Amino acid sequence: MCEDESHLNRRALLVTGAATALTLGSVTFASSAGAEERRTGKETKTVKGTLPTGSPDFVYLPVEIPRGVQQIHVSYTYERVTVPPGTVGNALDIGIFDERGTGLGGKGFRGWSGGARTEFFIRADDATPGYIPGPVRAGTWNIALGPYTVAPQGLPYEVTITLTYGAPGSTPKPKYPPERAKGRGRAWYRGDCHLHTWYSDGRRTPAEIGALARAAGLDFINSSEHNTQSAHAHWSEVAGDDLLVLLGEEITTRNGHVLALGTDPGTFVDWRYRARDNRFGHYARQIRRSGGLVVPAHPHATCVGCNWKFGFGEADAVEVWNGAFSPEDEVAISEWDNALVAAARGGRRWTPAMGNSDAHRDPDPVGRPQTVVLADDLTREAIQEGIRAGRSYLTESKAIELTFGASGGKGRHAGIGERLRVDADDPVTVRLDVKGVPGCTIRFITDQGVLFTSPVIPESGTGSAQWRTTASYAAYVRAEVRGAAVAPPLPGPMTALTNPIFLGR
Repeated sequence: MCEDESHLNRRALLVTGAATALTLGSVTFASSAGAEERRTGKETKTVKGTLPTGSPDFVYLPVEIPRGVQQIHVSYTYERVTVPPGTVGNALDIGIFDERGTGLGGKGFRGWSGGARTEFFIRADDATPGYIPGPVRAGTWNIALGPYTVAPQGLPYEVTITLTYGAPGSTPKPKYPPERAKGRGRAWYRGDCHLHTWYSDGRRTPAEIGALARAAGLDFINSSEHNTQSAHAHWSEVAGDDLLVLLGEEITTRNGHVLALGTDPGTFVDWRYRARDNRFGHYARQIRRSGGLVVPAHPHATCVGCNWKFGFGEADAVEVWNGAFSPEDEVAISEWDNALVAAARGGRRWTPAMGNSDAHRDPDPVGRPQTVVLADDLTREAIQEGIRAGRSYLTESKAIELTFGASGGKGRHAGIGERLRVDADDPVTVRLDVKGVPGCTIRFITDQGVLFTSPVIPESGTGSAQWRTTASYAAYVRAEVRGAAVAPPLPGPMTALTNPIFLGR
C-alpha cells in the first residue's frame, strides 16, 4: 500500500510536548491480509511529504505496529536540491522510538543513525548498527526525522516501512568490557576518548579501532557514538589486559556536542534540546549519576550545530584539541586559558583540557592527539579521577613524553594539575623536560600570557626549559610545545600542551 504526497500534505501537523518537534498523522498497519499471511509474510507502506524551511528539529512519523511482527525495516530518501552559493542544502537524519514513546529521557529510544544510513532494521536478535535489538512489540512506534538543514525549496522525503511477521526470537544478553585493565600502578596512561565506529557515522569496526589504538600506544579509549549507546555491547572482545575500553556517547545536539565519558554500560543520554530549552543541566547530571564525565567537544567547530552554546559550568573537562590541530583549536585553547584566569582570580574550580582524535574513517589517525593521564591504576574510576583533577597533558603522538613541575618555598613541589602552596614572593622554579619534538619550541604561559619561549629544540628531539617566577607574578603556569611557525608572528601548530600548575596559597 502507498500513501501519496498529496494525501499526506492535507493532514494537520500536531505539536508535541516540545516546541521543537512535530508529529505527522499515523501510518496504520491494520492488515487486510489473513492471519496466516500476517504470521509469515510482509507488509510495506510508503509515506511521502515535504518539510518546509524552518521545520522543527524533530518530526515524528507514528507507525501503528500490530501483534505478531518479527522485524521492522525502514528506508528513506530525500531530494538534495540545488541551492545558491552560501545557502544550506537539504540534510535529513533518522532514528526510531518504540511503543514506550518519544518523551525526553529516551525511555522508548531504539536507535539513531543520523544521516549515516539510508535504511535500518530492528528485530529481537539483531539490529542495524546504531539500533538496539529487542522485540518489536505492538503499539505506536515513531520514526524520528531530523531535518538538519532545509533548502529554500523545502525538503521532499519518502519513507518506506516494511513489517515482517513471524516468531519474535530471543534477545541476547549484552556483554560489556571490564572496568579494569592490567595497569602499572600509579603511572601515566595514554588515551583517546572521542572515536567513532560503524555504530554511528564512522567506517571502522570496534576491532579495527582497537588495533589502531594499540598501534598508537594507547592504554584506554572511550566509545563515543553520536546519540546512541548501541556500540556498548560490542567492545568486550576488543578490550584486554593492555587496553581499557570506557563506554559513553557523543550527545549531538543542535547547539553543540558533548562527550559522556565512561558512563555505566547501556546508558543513553538524550540530545533533543537546544540551549534555550534549559535542559542541558539535567542531562549533564544524568551523565554524572551514570558514572561519567561531561566533556564539551570541539567547542568552536564550524559545522552546523557543532558550536558549543551551553556554557561550561557543567563541564568536568573540555576538549580543546580535536584531530589535526586547526584554528578552531587555537580559539578553544584561548577561551580555555581565559577561563583559567577567571578561576584563578575568583578561587573557583578550574576546568581541565583534553585532546582527542575524533577519528571516523581512514585515513583519520587514532590517538592524534591523545590525553596522557596520571592515574593510580588503569581502571575506569582512576582514569576519570585523573582527568577530572587535570593531572594530564595532551600530545600529538606516543613519541612525545614530557615532565612538567614547579618547586619553591621550603622544598615544596607540584606537578601538572596541582597547586604549589607558596607565599606570594617566594621564588618558584618551573621546569619542562620533553622528548620526541625535534624543531619545536617550549612556551610557558601564565595569566599574563606567554612569558617565556625557548630556543628551537635540536634534531635529537630532546629539550628542556627552566623559568623563575613568583606567585604574585604568575597565578598559574602551563606549558606548550609548538612546531615551527607557518605564518609568523602567529605560533606554530601544537605538539604538546599541559594542564596548569597553580601557584600560591
